[in-house]
Amino acid sequence: MINGVMIQYFEWYMDCNQNLWNIVACQADKLAKMGITAIWLPPAYKGIGGKDEVGYGVYDVYDLGEFDQKGTIKTKYGSKDEYINCIQVLKQAGMEVYADIVLNHKMGADIIQTIPATKVDWNNHEQEIANQEIVKVATKFTFPGRKKKYSDFEWNWTHFDGIDYNMANGENAVFKFKDKNWENSVDEEFGNYDYLMGADLDFTNEKVVEECKKWGKWYLELTKVDGFRLDAVKHISSTFYKDWIKFLRELTNKELFTVGEYWSGDVSKLHKYIQETEGEISLFDVPLHYNFCQASKDENYDLTTIFNNTLVKDNPNRAVTFVDNHDTQPGQALESFIDRWFKLSAYSLILLRNEGYPCVFYGDLYGIKKDNIEPIEELKIMLNIRKERAYGKQNDYIDNPNCIGWTKEGDEEHIKSGLAVIISNKGYAEKRMYVGKKFAGKKFIDAMSNIEDEVIIDEEGFGNFRVKEKSVSVWVN
Repeated sequence: MINGVMIQYFEWYMDCNQNLWNIVACQADKLAKMGITAIWLPPAYKGIGGKDEVGYGVYDVYDLGEFDQKGTIKTKYGSKDEYINCIQVLKQAGMEVYADIVLNHKMGADIIQTIPATKVDWNNHEQEIANQEIVKVATKFTFPGRKKKYSDFEWNWTHFDGIDYNMANGENAVFKFKDKNWENSVDEEFGNYDYLMGADLDFTNEKVVEECKKWGKWYLELTKVDGFRLDAVKHISSTFYKDWIKFLRELTNKELFTVGEYWSGDVSKLHKYIQETEGEISLFDVPLHYNFCQASKDENYDLTTIFNNTLVKDNPNRAVTFVDNHDTQPGQALESFIDRWFKLSAYSLILLRNEGYPCVFYGDLYGIKKDNIEPIEELKIMLNIRKERAYGKQNDYIDNPNCIGWTKEGDEEHIKSGLAVIISNKGYAEKRMYVGKKFAGKKFIDAMSNIEDEVIIDEEGFGNFRVKEKSVSVWVN
């Protein structure tokens, strides 16, 4: 999407009083005006945590806040009708809506089953460390509150390949079920990273695959979402997701933009996944996030290497770039929060350049109440600059370890367009950069208000653009 920007409209600890869908709907016009073109909403179905479930402890994917299950009718975010209304309102405001989909596991089963299973090593799931034993596991899902509405499919242990809790003796360990094998085409960490948590879906079981396709069709027809954010793809057979998304695209005859969360700082793993899914699925640029994180913690970081070993550098058309998200925020398992002084610099690197599809994090735009993290107000300015001015030919000046910059020459279609960005991670700095001869004699000011002086563009189309230490300046006509 040309100059498209996605927003992740939630953070892990948000207190929305089971009312997020209504809140988002009220914000729709404001978000569109800000330059947001797509919105990633949190998982909308009932989870094990009931009204407190963020969305990743999946219980019933057919319950979008409609049935009295897990102690609540509404989910943490609202009711089914509120969700569908929210999607309609967002689409009317001109934005695409992406649903967060978690098909890796289920939690909170209705009935315990007694079955044979074998314990495997936590650090190497391929290694069995005990003889087969009889275990009691939470694997039968009958969804009594839903009474077979939408689907009469009931899950039992044969639809899963493992779990991490034996209710017979309270033991936490990874148990692989009788006659089951872990999937191929998953991440190789821990020998084989098919197993992550909960009752792990077995995608070699044709009934499971069929039910997931049937559910995907139902979900699209009901909600009319425009695409998906796929959770935990490195733990799920890449073949399954490739086929699943192809099936839904053919069915609906829609693009259905899809981005997967493959959590790895190793860009070669991301390339492998894109290859295995035949380019059907974009990925979040986790290696870029880690580069930002490192740059924010080390003032001797060489800024000329900021795009090294990243997806956005190697395959920009499949890279969804981000600064932080619900998994990297303070208190989370993957905590790697970018230090505040570098946040806007990182955002300029994803919002004000040509490459990648940027995603803004709710916690950065609105703050994180639990940790007293204030919103980054200047982010709104940057979003507006992207919308109004970030067009035309890009010229890079990524040539100094402590100070990098680039310009965009603007285009005829956007009358205010054209800009110069300069970032410092140490001292005050200055760079002579080309913005285009059409700006000769014109004044440029720092839209971020860090530097008060003006820059006059010379007759060759160059300006001497300045930046204060540890900050970013965005110069506009």
